[in-house]
Amino acid sequence: MNVAAPLARRPLGCLKASLRQVRQQRGFFRQMASAVSTTTAAPSTPAAEPALDFYKQIDRKTKKLRTAFAVYPTALAAGSPAVPTATTDPVPALHKAQIAKLDPTGVRTAMFAKTRDAAKVGDVLMVTHRRGGEPFAGVLLSIRRAGIDSAILLRNTLGKVGVEMWYKIYNRNVAGIEIVKRRKKRARRARLTYMRQPKHDMGSVEELVFAWKKSRQVFSTSKGGAKKAAAAKRK
Repeated sequence: MNVAAPLARRPLGCLKASLRQVRQQRGFFRQMASAVSTTTAAPSTPAAEPALDFYKQIDRKTKKLRTAFAVYPTALAAGSPAVPTATTDPVPALHKAQIAKLDPTGVRTAMFAKTRDAAKVGDVLMVTHRRGGEPFAGVLLSIRRAGIDSAILLRNTLGKVGVEMWYKIYNRNVAGIEIVKRRKKRARRARLTYMRQPKHDMGSVEELVFAWKKSRQVFSTSKGGAKKAAAAKRK
């Protein structure tokens, strides 16, 4: 004959499980009571709505306003009709206005556009800062085209250590971006992240930058060299 163990000798796990079930049942009964009280309540008149357009959702049983979401009119873009539509997106118009302010000549936009003469991944670029400091040159690994937040990623090896720098194209601190050397063949990928591996790492580009400056006669101090450098810049 099996006799149940007294309450004091039962394991604590059974007591915890039973208490947990009781708590869950109490919460369930409380939710049911609140639902019954809301459904049996007398329907009230809906509150006064603001002048903005609202998406109303009325309860079928109580016939009163349950939720309302405000629908704000979208901002009008330049040259758009006076009546706003649901498809009007103000973000491209805002980016276009900011780009026109930061790049009035359109040189930076054309340099990284999807054209034949634009800079492409694999090219060696040199970025000059407006606040001084040495220019940073490196291989262009990727181009992030995101409107006003467009940026480029350059990689170089300094002191046998790989260094990567992100530069925003439309940043005012970026005085200039120049193409030091173009890639011979078009890269098959949009992001050359495999160049981080030692097998494909290009290494330091200081020799390429030195040869490029020498070809432009940047190191020449004579008057004739300065004139040739100015003529090459104009071209």
